[in-house]
Parts: sequence; structure tokens; C-alpha cells
Amino acid sequence: MIQKVILHVAIFIVVLLPVATATQLHTKKTIHECSDHKVLEPSPKLSFQIVLHGILLWTSMGFLMPIAILVIRMSNKEQNGRRLKMIVYTHAFLQILSVLLVAVATIMSVINFENFFDNTHQRLGLALYVAIWLPFIAGIFRPDRGSKNRGVWYAFHWLIGVTVTLLGIVNLYIGLQAYNTKTMKNTSVWNWLFSIEVGVIAFIYLFQEKWQYIKQSGGILSNESVRPTDQEASPTQKKEISPMA
Repeated sequence: MIQKVILHVAIFIVVLLPVATATQLHTKKTIHECSDHKVLEPSPKLSFQIVLHGILLWTSMGFLMPIAILVIRMSNKEQNGRRLKMIVYTHAFLQILSVLLVAVATIMSVINFENFFDNTHQRLGLALYVAIWLPFIAGIFRPDRGSKNRGVWYAFHWLIGVTVTLLGIVNLYIGLQAYNTKTMKNTSVWNWLFSIEVGVIAFIYLFQEKWQYIKQSGGILSNESVRPTDQEASPTQKKEISPMA
């Protein structure tokens, strides 16, 4: 029942975007020429909308989606059923929230901004809006563990999820560059802060890959350190290993 409700909401939002686009095109009386090199002097209202648009997309694709990937990777070696369920539910919640924020940011941009899709940021953003629903819908219809289709589903869900996340991060950089080009406002601080965040997330992602090995290596070394050597053998052991007279 819950899966059907979520699916219907997703379909509604997907259908709403082209309707909003059509409304925008019919209500606009004046269309200004759009160019990557045209300096824009946005009004305070438009500036707020652009900043809010960027914050929503950073929160969704630049933060929540990478965190959702880090969270679900915690389930790889998890044996406790209760903790595993909490990890899966947290991953699903972060993904749903991310998709909803992307939908809000996209609809807001369609209604308030001039979208001629003549630049990389807008084109990639539109493609990501469509692609972001794929791992979300795949997560709803995931097969049970142990079923024959589980491996194919996992490969698709992982591949599309990581791809969308990476392209979303790239498009955030492109969006910052486009904003700088349009308004001539300095965005270097935001670029540096976002780069630091991406670097931290990438480090944690790689560290997760080796954490289990590090723990296992620590256990092996610990066992080896307490293993008695020939010099530290007990008198009984020395008697057993000494040659017979």
C-alpha cells in the first residue's frame, strides 16, 4: 500500500514538471535573449530565488545523496538484523527527501527562471531530474534477498545511484560557474567549501572500503602478538619439544 502511494506521488510530480513548463511558456510575454556571456543584474527577489535554488540542489545532490550512499555501505558487513533494518530505512529516507528537494528546486527554476536549455547546466539538470527517479523507483521494487534478480537489481541500483550523485556534484560546480559568469559575483569561497565537503565524503567512502580489512588485520596482529614463541614457551612445552635423551 505504501509503495503504491509513493509511486503515485512520484508520477504526479513527474507529470507536474512539463505542465509547469507549458504554463511558463504561455504566460511569458517577453523573452530575452539568453547567452552564457550576458551579464545579468538580478532583482533582489530573483537573487533570492537563485540562491534558494542552489541551496536546495546542494542539500539534495551535494549532501543527502552522498550521505545516503555512505549509510547504505554500512550494511555490507552488518549481521545484526535490527541495525541492518535501521540502515536501510535511513538510506531510503535520505533518498526520498533528496528526490523531493530536487523536484521542488526544478519546478521552482522552471516557473521563475528563463529556461532555454542552451547551456550545459540546464541540460544536465533536466537529465538529472529524470534520472534521479530511477534509483528511487528501483528501491521501491527491490527483489527479496536471495532471489535470482537480486544481483541485477543491486548492480543497476548502485550504478545509477552513484552516477547520478557524481553528475549532480559536477552540475553544482557548473551552476556556480554559470552564476559567476551571469552576475560577475565571486563564487570562489563556495567552490572551496564545496570542494572540501566533497573531499571529506570521498575520503570516508574510500575509508569504508578498507575499514573491515583494517579491523581484521588488527585482530590477526593481536592474535599473533600473544602467541607464545619458542623463547617464551612454558617449562612443560619446553619439555615436550626437547629431544629425548
